[in-house]
Parts: sequence; C-alpha cells; structure tokens
Amino acid sequence: MINLIFRRFIAKWIWLIKIRNIPFNSQHKLFFSSPLPIAGAFVTGLCLSVLFAACSSTPTPNPSATSQGNSASSKATVVRFGYQKQNILLKTKGVLEKRLVPEGITVQWTEFQAGPQLLEAMNVGSIDIGAVGESPPIFAQAAGASLTYVLGIAVSPASSAILVPQNSSIQKVTDLKGKKVAFQKGSSAHLLLVQALEKAGLKYTDIEPKYLAPADARAAFVKGSVDAWVIWDPFYAAAQQATQARVLIDGTGINKQGGYYLMTRKFVTENSPTVKAIVEEIKNVEEWSKQNRKEVAKTLAPVLGIDLETMTKAINRRTFGIVPVDDNLINLQQGVADTYYKLKLIPKEVNVKDAVLTKEEYAAFSPKT
Repeated sequence: MINLIFRRFIAKWIWLIKIRNIPFNSQHKLFFSSPLPIAGAFVTGLCLSVLFAACSSTPTPNPSATSQGNSASSKATVVRFGYQKQNILLKTKGVLEKRLVPEGITVQWTEFQAGPQLLEAMNVGSIDIGAVGESPPIFAQAAGASLTYVLGIAVSPASSAILVPQNSSIQKVTDLKGKKVAFQKGSSAHLLLVQALEKAGLKYTDIEPKYLAPADARAAFVKGSVDAWVIWDPFYAAAQQATQARVLIDGTGINKQGGYYLMTRKFVTENSPTVKAIVEEIKNVEEWSKQNRKEVAKTLAPVLGIDLETMTKAINRRTFGIVPVDDNLINLQQGVADTYYKLKLIPKEVNVKDAVLTKEEYAAFSPKT
C-alpha cells in the first residue's frame, strides 16, 4: 500500500511540475541538487503527509460544507495597513486594534514616505489598505494596478505648499521658470505644482522637475541643490521649523479635493464587515480630531519629533473629515487623470470609474457623512 501511495505522490509531483511549466534542465539545478538531508526530509515529509491522509478514514466531504469552509477561510485575519506620517494618528490611538482584535483580526502597520510607494506596495499585495492624495491612484491605475476607492478625505488646501529658501530671489510662481523644483512624482505635491504653474500662465516644461521623495527632497533643499520644494504636512511644518523656509504659495484656491483611502478590490469584496468596521473607526477619529485639535497636536508632536507650536500650526491648517466617493468626487478625480495624460506624465488614459465600486457595494460599509 505504501508503494501505491508513493507512486501516486510521484505522479502528482510530476503533474504539478508540468502545469507550472517547469522544465527539467540545468536552470533548476539548485532545486534538484539540494543537499541530501534537506531533500530527503522534504520528500519524506511529503510522503508521510500523503500516507497519513490516505490511511485516515475521512468521509467524502459535503459540497455545501466545503463551500462554506472556503468562504470562511477567505476572510482576512490580518489587516495590513499602510500609512504616511500625516495619517499616523489612526495608528497612535490604537482604535483599529480595539475594534478588530476581539473579532480575531490583528492589524499590521507599515510606514511609507509618500503615496506612490504605498500604492506600489498595495499593488504587489504587501498591504490591504492605505491613505494617499489624489494623484497616486491615477499613476497606479495607469500602471495597471487593481485598486479600489473606498473613502474620500476632506480637502486641506493650506496643508501643502511650494517652499523656497528664506533668502531666495523667487517671489512669485512665475519666477520658477527655468528653476529646479523638487517634489515626489505622482503625489499631491505634483498636482499642486502643475495647477499652480497653470494658474500663473506657465507650462510644466517651463520648470526643471526633480523627482525626489520627501526625505531626499529636503536634503536637496537644505543643500541648495534645488530652488524650490513642493511638499505637504507634516514635512511642510517640519521644514518651516528647521530651515525657516518661505512659503511661495500654498494650495488655497487651487486644491479642490483631498485624498482617498484605497484598498485592494479582493480585500473589499471578501471582507465587507471588516471594511465597515475600519471605515467607522476612521470616521470616529476624524470627528474626534475636529473637536480636539489641541489634543491631536499634543499626541503627534512627540511621535513626529516636531515641537508643539509647529505641530499645532500644522493641525490648525488641516481640515478633518471624510467624504463619500460620489459622482462629484469621481468627476474631480477624472479631471486629475486627464490632466496628467495631457501632460504625457502617464502612458495611457485612465478611467477612474474602473476603480470605483457600485453604489450597492459602497452602501454595505459606508457610514452616513
């Protein structure tokens, strides 16, 4: 009987190799020439597993029971949350853990410097959810990422700005012509720059873009390697504090939308109750923050390493709150996509609605806002 089981195991092993298109050639020398103890343990373990399975008297599974089991196993037991410094309050307060741990769901947090990096991680399956500005989803969709808009974030136009050194000769946006401007490509800072240039009558090609993540951009700004820096809070507040940077212009009168919470479509569709709980806690934190700005500043100042006065300034220029992903927001976002395509900053046209759920799907987890 053992010989029969072993033969079946070898047959299944060969079948697996065939369906995965794995040829028996020198490219797989490492796999097939593993040290004998490791290879022997691997094969022995698998053979024993097959033997125990074959010798057990397991009845034929009930199709409906199997279906229910597969459905239950698809539910996430871990929520992998990507965040940026401006969203750190949600992590600091620990509200998601308090809500989800009793349900048997743990929360893992991963910090990213900016939205593009966060969505890259989401696209490869490293995280399930994250908050970004309006631009990163457009670049991600253009790159073929399967992402879903879950929730809108209230716009905070004064929380982003174009900074120049205190003694710079640049006094207005038109003075940026021919200058080196640092910013994170595909971020909300990118859009602010595009819109500010357009408003001033300049073209995007009139400036020399330097695509740098926030930390690298700050280093270049401090060294004088760039003439201006487009950035958002809390990096914006920290730069004002440490470098005495001068604000050339902020997003007031320019920015029309905030950011978004996005998830993978698979996570949303398979974990609606969990998504509902997450969205509710996000809303609760935003509402609490509106009424407790001093407490928010006191909480975040030591976490971010920013003095309380500067942190308070940053918090006071932020608009707290969430907004539904409705037709108005989708149209605004489509305008962002069209702008980047017209400037040839993305390789193809993007249809924002491809990353939007149906109204029925949103109704399953969206709170009244």
